[in-house]
Amino acid sequence: MQQVDNNQESPHKKKFVLPKGHFLFTSESVSAGHPDKLCDFISDSVLDACLEQDPNSKVACESACKNSLVMVFGEITTHAQVPYETIVREAIKSVGYDNINKGLDYRNASVIVSLDQQSQEINQAVVGSKHEDEIGAGDQGLMIGYASDETPELMPLTHHLCNKLISRLQECRVNEICPWMRPDAKVQVTVEYKREDSSFYPVRIHNVLISQQHDEKITHSEIEAELHKHVLKYVLPSKYVDEQTQYHLNPSKAFTVGGPYGDAGLTGRKIIVDTYGGWGGHGGGAFSGKDPTKVDRSAAYAARWVAKSLVASKLCKRVMIQVAYGIGISEPLSICVNSYGTQAEGLDDDDLSEIVQNHFDLRPGVIIRELKLRRPIYAKTASGGHFGRNEPEFTWEHPKIINLSAWKAHKAEQQQQNQ
Repeated sequence: MQQVDNNQESPHKKKFVLPKGHFLFTSESVSAGHPDKLCDFISDSVLDACLEQDPNSKVACESACKNSLVMVFGEITTHAQVPYETIVREAIKSVGYDNINKGLDYRNASVIVSLDQQSQEINQAVVGSKHEDEIGAGDQGLMIGYASDETPELMPLTHHLCNKLISRLQECRVNEICPWMRPDAKVQVTVEYKREDSSFYPVRIHNVLISQQHDEKITHSEIEAELHKHVLKYVLPSKYVDEQTQYHLNPSKAFTVGGPYGDAGLTGRKIIVDTYGGWGGHGGGAFSGKDPTKVDRSAAYAARWVAKSLVASKLCKRVMIQVAYGIGISEPLSICVNSYGTQAEGLDDDDLSEIVQNHFDLRPGVIIRELKLRRPIYAKTASGGHFGRNEPEFTWEHPKIINLSAWKAHKAEQQQQNQ
């Protein structure tokens, strides 16, 4: 019997040998034309159409697509008069699917709509005759917020770069900077980080992967050249790029078949793409197609608001916030703060938890009011990430700056009164 040398390592492992204390982390994102993201956009377009006429609409809209078939189904209770099929076709057109050669044509797609009203039992538990601030959570579940000081947007660098690449790819396609591009695309970014005590910071971009759908007329070498010229050099910060940075551009070589013809799509199947690219954690609930009484969406936005506020206030360098809810119950069932040991001097996670509870009211009705979530703003969130975007609709990205000295004085006063 042949002996196996257990001390002999595979040569493939050698390319991941890093200096001590360094590690690699990867995030990914996908374009609006990816079939799952197309479904997210359709569902959020339906939601916006309802909210535009009736801000109190209760919407739980799912979408699915394959080949030329698009299905919209779920529960909607609204006073709005919505031409659902028209909304679906306009959404498909907006994403760029106007020719079957691209993967779908909005004009001749088969659209099936199956929408019922929301359960009266759920409506009674959530709204009933309660004051708006006291409305209950639309379902049980846990939500995660995350923030990190490694970028000005307080997002992890890996995912921030992914979303910037996707945005640039879409800009190149829509503005015909690269007329050969089609709607479907995926990207990945791997960054090398260095640990330093309880925190870490990005050192360099290790590798970038782009898979961009294209027409049949362009060659692979032309694709590589144009992606370098119009996308990579435009997006990647030069301080993180070096001679060892690797690029994998359309590694499958041909990528002409995409969209629903290349793969089936479903709402809510890109939840890590929507959030933090694998950092921090995820509660498991999707966002798109849900009105703000669904805490899957509104409380996840609020948790990001809280996390970003703590980091922006320099109370910690990075932090994860978890909140949990029960259906029909307004107050959170739990709040957890984990700053990974990066809290400011003199603070601990117990202090941060107390600060969160003193400065943020995380009842769903209050979240909806303070973040102005009854507006038709959601189709814009369906591609490019729900977080890290400095746009007026993204109210959860506007941090609340916390005065630590005032909080400490207030706490000392309370302790004195209790003595």
